[in-house]
Amino acid sequence: MDLNSASTVVLQVLTQATSQDTAVLKPAEEQLKQWETQPGFYSVLLNIFTNHSLDVNVRWLAVLYFKNGIDRYWRRVAPHALSEEEKTTLRAGLITNFNEPVNQIATQISVLIAKVARVDCPRQWPELIPTLVESVKVQDDLQQHRALLTFYHVTKTLASKRLAADRKLFYDLTSSIYSFACSLWNHHTDTFLQQICTGDEAAAANSLERTLLSLKVLRKLTVHGFVEPHWNAEVMGFLHAVFERLKQFLECSRSIRAESICRDRLEKTIILFTKVLLDFLDQHPFSFTALIQRSLEFSVSYVFTEAGEGVVFEQFIVQCMNLIKMIVKNYAYKPSKNIEDSSPETLEAHKIKTAFFTYPTLMEICRRLVTHYFLLTKEELTMWEEDPESFTVEETGGDSWKYSLRPCTEVLFIDIFHEYNQTLTPVLLEMVHSLQGSTNMENTNAILIKDAVYNAVGLAAYELFDSVDFDQWFKNQLLAELQVSHDRYKPIRRRVIWLIGQWISVKFKSDLRPVLYEAIRNLLQDRDLFFTLYFLSIHEIFVHLSLDIYLLSVLFFLNVCLPVDDFEFRTDQFLPYLESMFTLLFQLLQEVTQCDTKMHVLHVLSCVIERVNMQIRPYVGCLVQYLPLLWKQSEEHNMLRCAILTTLIHLVQGLGADSKNLYPFLLPVIQLSTDVSQPPHVYLLEDGLELWLVTLENSPCLTPELLRIFQNMSALLELSSENLKNCFKIINAYIFLSSSEFLQMYAADLCRSFCELLKDITIEGQVQVLKVVENVLKVNPVLGPQMFQPLLPSVFRGIIDGERYPVVMSTYLGIMGRVLLQNARFFSLLLSQVACELGQELDQILGNMIEMWVDRMDNITQPERRKLSALALLSLLPSLNSVIQDKFCGIINISVEGLNDVMTEDSETGTYKDCMLMSHFEEPKATEDEEPPTEQDKRKKMLALKDPVHTVSLQQFIYEKLKAQQELLGEQGFHALMETVDTEIVAQLQEFLQGF
Repeated sequence: MDLNSASTVVLQVLTQATSQDTAVLKPAEEQLKQWETQPGFYSVLLNIFTNHSLDVNVRWLAVLYFKNGIDRYWRRVAPHALSEEEKTTLRAGLITNFNEPVNQIATQISVLIAKVARVDCPRQWPELIPTLVESVKVQDDLQQHRALLTFYHVTKTLASKRLAADRKLFYDLTSSIYSFACSLWNHHTDTFLQQICTGDEAAAANSLERTLLSLKVLRKLTVHGFVEPHWNAEVMGFLHAVFERLKQFLECSRSIRAESICRDRLEKTIILFTKVLLDFLDQHPFSFTALIQRSLEFSVSYVFTEAGEGVVFEQFIVQCMNLIKMIVKNYAYKPSKNIEDSSPETLEAHKIKTAFFTYPTLMEICRRLVTHYFLLTKEELTMWEEDPESFTVEETGGDSWKYSLRPCTEVLFIDIFHEYNQTLTPVLLEMVHSLQGSTNMENTNAILIKDAVYNAVGLAAYELFDSVDFDQWFKNQLLAELQVSHDRYKPIRRRVIWLIGQWISVKFKSDLRPVLYEAIRNLLQDRDLFFTLYFLSIHEIFVHLSLDIYLLSVLFFLNVCLPVDDFEFRTDQFLPYLESMFTLLFQLLQEVTQCDTKMHVLHVLSCVIERVNMQIRPYVGCLVQYLPLLWKQSEEHNMLRCAILTTLIHLVQGLGADSKNLYPFLLPVIQLSTDVSQPPHVYLLEDGLELWLVTLENSPCLTPELLRIFQNMSALLELSSENLKNCFKIINAYIFLSSSEFLQMYAADLCRSFCELLKDITIEGQVQVLKVVENVLKVNPVLGPQMFQPLLPSVFRGIIDGERYPVVMSTYLGIMGRVLLQNARFFSLLLSQVACELGQELDQILGNMIEMWVDRMDNITQPERRKLSALALLSLLPSLNSVIQDKFCGIINISVEGLNDVMTEDSETGTYKDCMLMSHFEEPKATEDEEPPTEQDKRKKMLALKDPVHTVSLQQFIYEKLKAQQELLGEQGFHALMETVDTEIVAQLQEFLQGF
């Protein structure tokens, strides 16, 4: 691409590409895409975005196309890679000057220079760093800032490289520029502090920006540029200086107005100082040992004493608490149980920690955390009153502990209490004892203090296990507090129910649960729904129904009280409260408005349904009617739809066969959730498959609509995702539900999908496919082999080749056992096909199969398959075939092994009987601890009544086959055949066949 002639054309197309008219925009984008691989295109883009007289939007687009081109075509091995000559020209052009006037474009140029540096610096671009170093020294403010911005992005990018050779290069780079970076930072920092003192805020803002950028550079160099930074005096000098600078900047904040242009940037710089310390501690814990004492003194001073009053702000407090937490929890500072196994560095760090965290210090930290940071603020109380749902969502599901103050204080408390529980337990217990008894309703602070202390006791529940008699506390104090109805006592009611939720899995007697259920029901029944009148500008009065927040804490408790792994839960204790609880929870589901709250209520309802199972049936009518409306309303909220799917799963399990009444709503939901052509499937697929499976398992019959949904399966099998296992379960469920209708419609498609899957699938996946085939043969032994005929030759060959994976071999033998035993005609055809394919004689193939079957019998671990193998091989008798007679010994060995597996001796009569025989159907009866049988369980039981494994006595079958063989060969011939069998095996056989 000729630069002179092309610049005008490219400029014109870029201008068109900024158009809002799609008719102009689309062709321009297509043309630019074609030019991406043209030599010279990026040189033209460089000329355009460095020409400050052109339109900003055009230059912005040019720099973006240039940046994307670096990602795709800069590396030598990339298809259509840029030539070395053009790259040399581009590198030189990028650092010719640093005078971009537009901030956003300047940032993009800095980023793309860093991208080139990641590939080429320092080997192909040795002049980059020296040029940047010289450029940040110039007096021109704009050039200095842009060079410093680029310096930061280059340093950040090079620091992120992880290969050993790249790390070595970065270490070398750091050692060569570290002194300069420190002096640059000190210079800009001093300049800023001087300008603040003189009141020149505009100049101070510019200097502060440079201070921030130079500090960002130093952060990357310090954290990633040294193997053992504690041996470098400049590094440790910089880190110690961080504390002094932090104090200076915090003091500066007193004199800077909140609305000042410097204020926000100053706070960012203060936070960046703390990030330097946190990153250094994370990457170099032993090098940080020399800073432990100072870090703890600094953080505790500003966060837990009066020193921080008037200067600290929330994010700074969070960072200081994170610093304390990381030091307290750091495994590098924890000695081994055997002190001699600990390194000197670990012992030194532990010694410093122990010396700092004295009893007075720990007591003050604990008290300040609880009585200052745990207190509900005025803003939180106001939000509680005005928008209780938002308050709950923000409190329980807000930012992570690293970035939000309340979660951060709670995590710090938990970690410190865990580390120093022997010291802090008496402190916390004393705070609890001081709050026992009634609380003055007029003393808001006393109520908030009690809320905070109860919060601490809940967070430290596991640590207080041996120190608190929670059952007595519940009976003597907490239960009474739940019954206080005063409006100002809402924080305590809410906190008490949360506190019980924390302790229920730690220490709470099962006998007390009915009392607790009664209290919860009363809370739900006495909901403090109150009217708030809004007088609007048009003088109309609206009634706004507000939800008392402690109800949502009740939900939290129920969520904890009814988990799947709650072994203390007893259904009989909960049943008297089931109707009222379920009804009230359903009312709550209708009243709340936010998605997060609805999800939470649905989760609790799901837990209730799951725990009581079929006994929920009388009470779910209202929920069943409401869910379709909620599904429709949640069209834009996929996570809420996931919660609805989970609720439906438990509903179907609870309703059993009656779930068929839900099909008008249920089946379209499954259809949408499992259709990979629909965007929501990304969120809904996993739960949708689970719902599909339980629907089939509980379906009394196959409906046309249920059969039609299976059209989604082909695309799901092509995904080969982690959901494949559930897909196979669904296929099996259809086979058990109605094999003839299902296979008639889908067998051919399934067989094709399986053939493709088996070409590239894990061993576990291969077994899942084969089990489906095995189930087809079990359900339909006549037509099944024909439907899956393309798969069976490979199974036969796998047996005679001695498949090396036992689990696969076991499944092969299970499949072939079904064919041989239940469809001998098809087995003969299959034997002929395999012999033809391999170019061998029929008898040779048959002999190889029997020999391998006998040899690999130990691969079969399931008793049903072992008996099936014995029945299948015995079905070859009686026979005059020399190969079968040659393998007679092995067939008898397998048969006797089968007898040993399935025969049990009657202690009274001394006779043997086959323990796998089933004579009639009995409805399975589940105990309280067991899941009730599904419709599929019943279908499997009915199928077993037709299965030779469960209807044919192995003992009788062996006797009849041997007798038939004897009649065929005559006494002498049969005797000669039996002599090929080991005498011990013959003796066992005779014992089992006594009485025949």
